[in-house]
Amino acid sequence: MPDRKISQAPQKQESRSLRITPFEAGCERVISSHELAAKLAERRPLRIKLGFDPSSPDLHLGHAVVLDKVRQFQDSGHLAVIIIGDYTARIGDPTGRSKTRVPLEPEKVEHNAKTYTDQVFKILDPARTEIRRNSEWFDKFTYADVLRLNSRITVARLLERDDFRKRYTEGAPITLTEFQYPLMQGWDSVMIRADVELGGSDQLFNNLVGRELQKDLGQPPQCVMVLPILEGTDGVEKMSKSLGNAIGLTISPFEMFSKIMAISDELMARWYPLLLGEKLDPNLHPMEAKKELARRITARYHSASAAHTARTDWEQQFSQRQVPVNLEEIPATSASNWAALLKHHGLCPSTSEARRLIAQGGLTLDGQKITDPNAPPTPGILKCGKRLYRRVI
Repeated sequence: MPDRKISQAPQKQESRSLRITPFEAGCERVISSHELAAKLAERRPLRIKLGFDPSSPDLHLGHAVVLDKVRQFQDSGHLAVIIIGDYTARIGDPTGRSKTRVPLEPEKVEHNAKTYTDQVFKILDPARTEIRRNSEWFDKFTYADVLRLNSRITVARLLERDDFRKRYTEGAPITLTEFQYPLMQGWDSVMIRADVELGGSDQLFNNLVGRELQKDLGQPPQCVMVLPILEGTDGVEKMSKSLGNAIGLTISPFEMFSKIMAISDELMARWYPLLLGEKLDPNLHPMEAKKELARRITARYHSASAAHTARTDWEQQFSQRQVPVNLEEIPATSASNWAALLKHHGLCPSTSEARRLIAQGGLTLDGQKITDPNAPPTPGILKCGKRLYRRVI
């Protein structure tokens, strides 16, 4: 690869005011508008690449931001090529983090990858989607292939990546294995001959590496389109299941509605354009605006009737202080004690957290506090914390 700088800084020609295609709405950066317009003018289905590292199961609203853009391309006749990074997940991707992500065992990777392929069609059109795993080509790599790929980029270029540079400056460890990740993601683009690669803004450097590899190997370089990162429910960190601030696409309608209603008004205003593609109406009362956000998102991933029921139940529980009517049922026999039951059904992330909740008086059954985490579960209306209800049967 020629010794060219992979700049992550905005460039004048990428100003939002100069964007010339409808696909660029909502993007943080497009490299470049004129190249994208030229590809669209070819009047052929473009190959739109989006990669997922199956580091944790289940898609969430953060993934939906980019998937919505992929669907926009599909609706115009283009092909989505979804890369499941089952091979790269064995390395440990540091993207957006200040330390190394722990590599995953193959069994865990496979489990997580299946949830992605099962859930991606909540948004994408299956008829215009190609699912690929990068183990298809990396399983065949020899050590000589690895060395040849490494020869196409310098260490100086890799240190231009924001999180690598920050860790290097702070003296934090960076392994040579981690340096492989941008190259491997870039090689994915070469193997599928991507026309456009989409991603969050934290993926910009990796996407640009793919563009440069394609140039170096005589392929037309992919356009790069990055979208803003969706903040999680805490309003601070990137939405991530591992950080506990995510809203999964497959959680129950009531839980989805309730979690959205729990976000701050400031975060709501930022979610409107990212998740609904429109600005928050300043004439709406914040509570009504949040209910509308929660209703529309819940309806999208479940149904209009499920969203209506979720809103009714939420209003009964929080506005009228009543127990919701349509409660999820959990069997009392599904665990040997209360702490295990909370962990088993996802009401607490661990049994130790469940025991802490019970010790603090945060678990009640039919209005009576449960004080013994080791007691066997019995039927009744279970309230966990301030807002989660279940019917134990």
